[in-house]
Amino acid sequence: MRLSEIIASLSYALDIADGNALGHSIRSCLIGMRLADEIGLEVEGRSSLFYGLLLKDAGCSSNAARVTALYRGDDLELKRRVKLVNHNRVPEALRYIWDNVGATSFRDRTSLAFRAARLGPRTARENTEIRCERGAEIALMLDLPLEVANAIRSLDEHWDGSGQPRGLRGEAIPLLGRILGLAQVVEVFNSAHGLTAAVDMAHGRDRRWFDPTLVKALDRIRDDAAFWRSLLTTDLATYVAYLEPPDLSLAADDSRLDRVAEAFALVIDAKSPYTFRHSERVAEIAVVVAEELGHEPTALRNLRRAGLLHDIGKLGISNLILDKEGPLEPAERATVNRHPALTEEILARVPAFKDIAGVAASHHEKLDGSGYHRGLKAADLSPAARILVVADIYEALTAERPYRSSLEPSEALALLRGEAGTKVCGNAFTALEAVVNQISSPRLPAEKNAA
Repeated sequence: MRLSEIIASLSYALDIADGNALGHSIRSCLIGMRLADEIGLEVEGRSSLFYGLLLKDAGCSSNAARVTALYRGDDLELKRRVKLVNHNRVPEALRYIWDNVGATSFRDRTSLAFRAARLGPRTARENTEIRCERGAEIALMLDLPLEVANAIRSLDEHWDGSGQPRGLRGEAIPLLGRILGLAQVVEVFNSAHGLTAAVDMAHGRDRRWFDPTLVKALDRIRDDAAFWRSLLTTDLATYVAYLEPPDLSLAADDSRLDRVAEAFALVIDAKSPYTFRHSERVAEIAVVVAEELGHEPTALRNLRRAGLLHDIGKLGISNLILDKEGPLEPAERATVNRHPALTEEILARVPAFKDIAGVAASHHEKLDGSGYHRGLKAADLSPAARILVVADIYEALTAERPYRSSLEPSEALALLRGEAGTKVCGNAFTALEAVVNQISSPRLPAEKNAA
């Protein structure tokens, strides 16, 4: 199995997390690779560029809570709108702040806007650095070349030195990073306002944001109607996978698939400070419970991947909801309840993870049909799904949340015991209780989460 197909399919999760239209990463990859053709980029560089374009937003979830805190607004909407703003133009930047702070009264909006404007430059640099470094780390986790990581690190640098996070200028910015920067903004403007607007934007920021050589390359392809129509194809993931240089094609064996799941678990858990290591711990707990029940190695591996990826749908939920301290409104609860469906939709796109999509998406189902998102009952829940339900509940109960403190293991077990056999699987609970009570055993991870 080709790694390119897997990363291309999972890039939809990154699109959701960064407030982009579905397919943004893939369309950016198509644009970037076409620019590489125009400038005659060598094959090794094309391979690194390919993965850099698909993974450019791998760190996007790591600053979501900070963005929400600064503006008190919906991080997904804030990120979507910011891509259309030229922050080097002060009036445009101030308009963005005023329009997007989360306050209704004039007084509160003025106060919030002033605060955001005062903290904005420093916060923008910090947020960009956090995002770019996390994205680079994930690329290296997947054993991709250092050039991929460096391209992601320099994604938001500008030709005139006004970019973030290091203020690199001109050719000091890695060439692959320059291509990433132009390709992603062209894609956003093309999707939102059409090709003419995208090209006009590039010209307006020529020699400021963008390498003039790349802007000229964009001019040479603007009249290729067949290419721009190709961005509208419905099977983008399969299409883009074949742009990877065939002689440098990377395979995805079981070991690499495990690393992909681990890397995307980091993306998921970075979304909120309250989910630090949640996916990793759910996977660990599920595996030791399954071992206690005698599951064989292949089943254990699949269950671990499902645990790592079960909350990938939460990337599409605003931090205004995820980190809310008070009770959720009905509409907010409905949004949260849809995340398992989004998990299933994303994982079903990935050839290697189709078989675990249903299990991963069942982590909030209950034996009596009172769970979500499909309201499944006992007969419809596989042993793996039942284990994942128990592991997810136990981990959540023993972790800090914005609306409550963490529970002690005994307290969490007591709550689960009250639902064993009616809402959650009795066998899975009994196995969980057994491994939790083995105090001297290193099999179960530490109970408490760090915020």
